[in-house]
Amino acid sequence: MPRKVKHRKWRKGRSEGKSSRGTEIAFGSFGLKSLEACWISARQIEASRRAIIRYLKRGGKLWIRIFPQKPVTRKGTEIPMGGGKGSVDHYVFPIKPGRIIFEIEGLKEEVAKEAFRRAADKLPIKTKFVKK
Repeated sequence: MPRKVKHRKWRKGRSEGKSSRGTEIAFGSFGLKSLEACWISARQIEASRRAIIRYLKRGGKLWIRIFPQKPVTRKGTEIPMGGGKGSVDHYVFPIKPGRIIFEIEGLKEEVAKEAFRRAADKLPIKTKFVKK
């Protein structure tokens, strides 16, 4: 969750085309790249991060290249139509194809591949293992 935001509620927006930013590996040796467009929630990112960290057992370094800062609103259950936009429920990152999600440094390729496979199982999109 972001500490401070300029606008509390955002519009939905459209996710078209491929990602132009964050498409190259910048920090580590291996990366997990998205192949689809989707909203990835903060919970999904955290679940993937935990899966990677648990598999690594304090070996290597992990970078998370995405941050969920888009607020998603939701109206309460059994509330009639009207009454304006709902309150902020959770935060997401609108991902496009080609974006690097995670990066790892200091591991063998097989270990990194398995860690990213476990993380990809927690994400709602197809991903690809890439190396520098």
